Amino acid sequence: MGGGLLDLVPIWTAIIAIGVFLYVLLDGFDLGVGMLYGLAPKDDRATIMNSIAPVWDGNETWLILGGVALLAVFPLAFAIIIPAVYFPILLMLLALVFRGVAFEFRFRQPWLSRFWSRGFCVGSGLAAFAQGAVLGSIIQGFTVQNRVFAGTSWDWLTPFSVTTGVALMLGYGLLGAGWLVIKTEGALQAWARRMGRVCLIGVVVAILAVSVWTPLADTAVARRWLAMPNIIYLAPIPLLTAVLAYAAWRSLDGWGGDSALFFAAMGLFLLSYLGIAISLWPMIVPYHYTLWQAASSAGTQAFLLVGTLVLLPIILMYTGWSYWVFRGKMRGDIGYH
Repeated sequence: MGGGLLDLVPIWTAIIAIGVFLYVLLDGFDLGVGMLYGLAPKDDRATIMNSIAPVWDGNETWLILGGVALLAVFPLAFAIIIPAVYFPILLMLLALVFRGVAFEFRFRQPWLSRFWSRGFCVGSGLAAFAQGAVLGSIIQGFTVQNRVFAGTSWDWLTPFSVTTGVALMLGYGLLGAGWLVIKTEGALQAWARRMGRVCLIGVVVAILAVSVWTPLADTAVARRWLAMPNIIYLAPIPLLTAVLAYAAWRSLDGWGGDSALFFAAMGLFLLSYLGIAISLWPMIVPYHYTLWQAASSAGTQAFLLVGTLVLLPIILMYTGWSYWVFRGKMRGDIGYH
């Protein structure tokens, strides 16, 4: 299917998939912390902010990697998907920018701290919702004619995309609660566990809703999951999801230590991610073009791969180093100022 002696499409698919997943996990937890920040007791907000201050802006590196790789390696998919979801992407970018401004100005304009605090919370929530709406739009597919998007600017706004938008907000909230359990202690940690319980219930309901809704909306997805022998081969995914949901629930009572909730939430995201990939494979523009049909030339892929393989280890090293340096519990009187 691919050109040349070596098919690079699977390699690039893996790179983009891993980059997007790392973005969802890393920026997901700090967006979740941002949403929870608006609900937290005022005396604890400085501690919450300090818990993500050293790492939050670096997490968005993976979003840039995914977007640029999609443009360069799968230009047809980029040309169709971006116009189809222009408004939620615009909302996401504006929310991320305003969120970043609010984060910085909260420390530098204490007389407007209430405004910037609310802005940080609202920006986090809008960015999370927009990302979930984009995901829902991709899953439900686009109107395509002659290799271009042929729908309207509001095709993305459907009950399904709204559901996935809210679901991702709850998922990010769960990750954020797990992060706060790791980084805090005492009354704030107990509060984070309570918030995690609320988010976990919402996440489980959302997973069930999307898992039922998607095969009902598309017969190809239903056949992939429910036809024999696929139903046997793919059964471990929903079973493991149930096990991880139970583990996350137990962790809210202290089982497994402070990190158990965060890692269980990561596992739920991974299994949900795999579920979406299995449902759509090998499509990149559901339900019109496969990865190979949307890919750029083999020469372009090879040229870009050389630079990517040099930069990826560097990104991974400085990301891992930043988390290692700023490990441990946080207090409101130390951190970023």
